[in-house]
Amino acid sequence: MDSVTFADIEKYMCSCMSDAAHDKQHVYRVLYNAVEIAKTERGVNYDVLIAACLLHDIGRKEQFEDPSKDHAEVGAQKARAFLIERGADEATATAVADCIKTHRFRKDRAPQSVEAKILFDADKLDVTGAMGIARTLVYKGTVSDPLYSVDKNGMPTNGENECAPSFFQEYNFKLKNLYSRFYTERGAQIAQERQAAARDFYNSLYAEVCETYTNGMTELKTLLTE
Repeated sequence: MDSVTFADIEKYMCSCMSDAAHDKQHVYRVLYNAVEIAKTERGVNYDVLIAACLLHDIGRKEQFEDPSKDHAEVGAQKARAFLIERGADEATATAVADCIKTHRFRKDRAPQSVEAKILFDADKLDVTGAMGIARTLVYKGTVSDPLYSVDKNGMPTNGENECAPSFFQEYNFKLKNLYSRFYTERGAQIAQERQAAARDFYNSLYAEVCETYTNGMTELKTLLTE
């Protein structure tokens, strides 16, 4: 890909990004993860891969405004239209769109091409480790979800087997389950190197919260009169 084409795609990407947890820096990290992974894969079309990485989250705004929309599908359509408009051939535009359409963890659409698998892994790496924790907390704050839920006794729950959205629920539903979902050997290797940081943070936070509630409730009972 020449630098002019890259700059054009980058400019369009920047114009679409408004979500703090899925901002342009997230896009760059995904791109950098992808080119690192691609070094270990064969037959990579770098024009397709770079464009797909840059454009993979351009449908986020539409999903944020209307949760019934899937940002992967919206983004794929927008990316294909943009690339065709700027002169890309049909095969390249379609290949990029297919990568974007299958990059989402929550959808049961497995990536097929090597470029799509690399994008999937590169994007998922940004939800692993300390970065994944940080981005999840930013996103939960943006949509006003709590850190955790409490049970009928007022004690914090750990988020397992829960439907109510919270940081603890997201960790147990998604963050801790990412590490076996990588398609490339290099992606899986990087993810495993980061796993302990995320696990330790969650365990430490849950332990601190439980200790605060247990000690605080006990002390409060001694201060309250009938």
